[in-house]
Amino acid sequence: MIHLDVTTDAHTAFVDITADIRRLVDQQGWSAGRLTAFVPHTTAGITIQENADPDVLHDLELCLDRIVPWKDSSYRHFEGNTAAHVKASLLGSSALLILDAGRLQLGRWQGVYFCEFDGPRTREVWVEFAGA
Repeated sequence: MIHLDVTTDAHTAFVDITADIRRLVDQQGWSAGRLTAFVPHTTAGITIQENADPDVLHDLELCLDRIVPWKDSSYRHFEGNTAAHVKASLLGSSALLILDAGRLQLGRWQGVYFCEFDGPRTREVWVEFAGA
């Protein structure tokens, strides 16, 4: 397993880590199999999303904020970051990626995003390879 560090500079941030994962694939000489990218944090997640139009990420953030507002008088969690926990649960903590002939098999407009919901912080993404 390999750890990638991701530093965010905002409370909510979507960081494209596709190039970082591709670099790992090249460095490790991985060819065919499955990669799992896992986020070991309860207030951050990971998703595969469009990477051609930045407005998609803007809209994703907007919709998540509407569904799970940061402030709500009925939240009980004492740290005050309940919304971050819920958003992380909605997006999930891992993504399964297919690797063939040393290349990530993503759709034309897809990228892998680390999703920060309680930043800014320095976080980790764990990447594990399972050969075919």
